[in-house]
Amino acid sequence: MSQPPSLPLIIGIGAEYCSDDAIGLIVARWLHERLADSVTVLEQNGDGAALMEAWRGAGTVIIIDATLSGAEPGTIRRFEANTSAIPKTSFRCSTHAFGAAEAVELARALKQLPGRLIVYGIEGKNFAAGVGLSAEVEKAVGEVARRALAEVVDEPT
Repeated sequence: MSQPPSLPLIIGIGAEYCSDDAIGLIVARWLHERLADSVTVLEQNGDGAALMEAWRGAGTVIIIDATLSGAEPGTIRRFEANTSAIPKTSFRCSTHAFGAAEAVELARALKQLPGRLIVYGIEGKNFAAGVGLSAEVEKAVGEVARRALAEVVDEPT
């Protein structure tokens, strides 16, 4: 008897009280409110080992995190981690030496990537202590949420 497929996993990465760094958490919460019965949503701080453990055995995983690459604030990037490397320079705002980009690449080397791993990065502007997103980043919330929603709804079965 085969096991039923697991629900898609959405992982929002961020720090609640570091302004734009909270965007992954905010998008994940938005998706959870709308898809609670059809996805699993986790909030993480970006520790690479915890990410690898969280996605162990998952079929489809969508990670949402803030980036700091020098692009315009609010810029959205989408990476298909199963087909290409995640640029570490985009995710350098992590306080972890072993963050999301490093976790993806280690999992790739160990052949432990989920069946489908999509990473959305949203370029942040303000990472200082505080609550609330900058205007440019706030505008990206809805767009990333819609894109991630489409990934889950259009997911191959």
